[in-house]
Formats: sequence, structure tokens, C-alpha cells
Amino acid sequence: MSTTKELNRLQSQSNEDGKTLSLFKSTQNVVHEALDKLGYSDEMFELLKEPLRMLTVRIPVRMDNGKVEIFTGYRAQHNDAVGPTKGGVRFHPDVNEEEVKALSLWMSLKCGIANLPYGGGKGGIICEPRNMSFRELEGLSRGYVRAISQVVGPTKDIPAPDVFTNSQIMAWMMDEYSRIREFDSPGFITGKPLALGGSQGRESATARGVTICIEEAAKKKGLKLKGARVIIQGFGNAGSFLAKFMHDAGAKIVGISDAYGALYDKEGLDITHLLSKRDSYGTVTKLYKNTITNEALLKSDCDILVPAAISNQITLENAHEIKAKIVVEAANGPTTLEATKILTDRDIFLVPDVLASSGGVTVSYFEWVQNNQGYYWTEEDIDNKLRTIMENSFENIYHASQLYQVDMRLAAYITGVRRMAEASRFRGWI
Repeated sequence: MSTTKELNRLQSQSNEDGKTLSLFKSTQNVVHEALDKLGYSDEMFELLKEPLRMLTVRIPVRMDNGKVEIFTGYRAQHNDAVGPTKGGVRFHPDVNEEEVKALSLWMSLKCGIANLPYGGGKGGIICEPRNMSFRELEGLSRGYVRAISQVVGPTKDIPAPDVFTNSQIMAWMMDEYSRIREFDSPGFITGKPLALGGSQGRESATARGVTICIEEAAKKKGLKLKGARVIIQGFGNAGSFLAKFMHDAGAKIVGISDAYGALYDKEGLDITHLLSKRDSYGTVTKLYKNTITNEALLKSDCDILVPAAISNQITLENAHEIKAKIVVEAANGPTTLEATKILTDRDIFLVPDVLASSGGVTVSYFEWVQNNQGYYWTEEDIDNKLRTIMENSFENIYHASQLYQVDMRLAAYITGVRRMAEASRFRGWI
């Protein structure tokens, strides 16, 4: 299968200091090519290449030592032509405006792929939550909601958990928003505890969606999942649940990693033991002496490789050494565009991030629907509905890849951007 001219061009493109394109710029380039394939003009790209709204806020929080610290937060609303925007809020020291913009664009694509009535949104606060007390985190969470309360809501923009945020933080945010609006608003935010209107299956939704994509990709490659050798780079929420699901399906987990190193055993790791030993941040390798690097793990022998950690892990430098038959991206942007071309040329089946990791926003949508109707589904209901959407999304993208003779990444972008572009055109924006 041929790879597109734009990706060929990007293979050699770099910025002035010699570094590869940023995730935001490279995402914009693929969106541009997807719109070209669909026959849209440059005006549509100009509309969709940046968020419609980008809010920067300053959040004062009185710390435990009595001093007031001022935190910077962001909220991006990429496009609301289809419906309210939707996306997580991350607490991390490396949060920046460009990252939040890129993630909001990715969320728009994920919602389009899953055919959800949303556009993409994203938020973040520059902080180090691991060094903050429970009380300080509550103050920060409530302060963020007060700062953005005029532009969010169940019919405007719906936040959710992301990096270093969880159901407790969502509960504080929902409570603060309900106080401001003076009525209970469970549909304002998703990822809440079950007692406050959360959904069954939300915590494991991303990993469940990745699992379904692995199953579908294995069928396309004629690979039996039982006994297949799987490497999972990253052992956080998504990676650990995925390891369990793959283990339960009969696959052999031969490698896992965290921020401190990696474990590899060609005979298979004891996943039940590793899951019992991991801490709340997904760290487990510090307990072992015979570790290898994350870089070495990516090049290790396996059938299925799942990058579930951070971006830019499979690159021009190591793509030729990937031994997997299937690569399924559970993290955001783990494979560069140059590496995508190499993997495609080597007939390695790549399932892109915007498809593979869309299970989380899909179950968030289910939570929002349940909040709005006041009727709640069982975990079996959630799993069945998620499987239907993920399988349909996978087939739609695979069909697009065959129809346009492009790789799965560009096919996913074509599928994801289509509804958003159509809605913008019907509204008369373009």
C-alpha cells in the first residue's frame, strides 16, 4: 500500500534547530492532507487547524505553608460545530498551550471516529500534583472550575480526567460547578465516582478500547490472540488494565515498562504478580535488578507492540528495528510520521492513537448520556455498547484505508475530520 505524498514530504521536514516537527504541527499537517482527500478547500483547514477558543487562566491557591501560589491553567475548545466540546484536564508540570491545543484537536478526531455528538476540548494546569497535599489539590481543582465556569457546562464543554487527575478531582470540580450554578450538575463533567453519577466501566474504558482494536487488528493479520507475544510500554492506568485484559485473553505478556525501566522475558511475565506490586503511579520495575531500558524493550521480539506511555517513542532512528507484526498506539503520538511511513513500508499493521485510545471518550459519552436521562446502565451494557462502537470505528477506518489507498493513520484522520467539516459547512461557517 502506498504512503501519501504529505508523509513522504514530512520525512525530511524539520524546524530550524534540526528537531522533528512538534506533535501539534505534525497533527495539523495530517489534518490538512485528510481534508484534501475529502475535497475541502484551504478555508476549511484554516478553520480546523486551531481551537475556536483558547482560554488562559490564573488560579490563586493558599498552600499549606500559608503562602498563596498562583497557578496557570488552560482550556481549549477546538470545534463545537457537531456539539459541545469534550476532553480531559491534566495536572502536570510540563503542561503548555501548544500541547493543550494539540490534544483538543485529537479529541475532535476521536469523537468524529466514534461518531459521538461532540467536538474536542482539553484542559491543563501547570503544577506538580505529586508534591501537593490533598487540601491543596482540592483548592486547585475548585479554583480552576471558578476560572473557567463561564465557558463550560453540560451543553457547552464537558471536562474529564486525564494525566494525574482522577475521580476525586472530578468530584470536587462537579461540586464547585454545582455551587456556582446553584443546581446539581452531574453532566458537567465525566469520570466521577459512581456515587456521584459516574459510569460503570469508565476506569478501564481506554484499555478496553485498545483491547478491542488489538483483537480486530489480529484478525486482519491472521494472528491468533491466544499465545501471541505482547509488549506493553507503560504500566499506568491504561497499560496495567490492558496487561490484565490481554493476559485474560490468553496472550503472553513478554514485556512491560514504566518510567524507570523495563522487564522482558520471552517465556512470559507473571502479570498477576506485577499488578499486585505496582504503585499508584504505575511503577514496578524499581523492585527488580535485571531490567532493560525502554528503548531496548521497543526493539525486543514480539507479535504485538503497544506503546502506552509517552509521545515520540517509535522514530526514524528505531522504526527499522521494530520486530512486531502489529503496533497499537495506546498513548498520544507515540509514533512519528517518519516512523509511520517506515512501519507501513515494512507491512507492520499500525493502529493509530486516535482510534485505539478512543474508548475513554466513548464511555465518557455514555456517562454524560446516563446523567442527562437519569437512568444508569450495567457494566455489561457499557462493555457491549463500547464494543459495538469500537468495532464499527475500526472497520470504517480500515475501509477508508483501502478506499483511499493510504495507511491507517491518515485513514483515521479522514474518518475523524469528515463529520466536523460537514457540520461546519452546513452551519455556513465555510
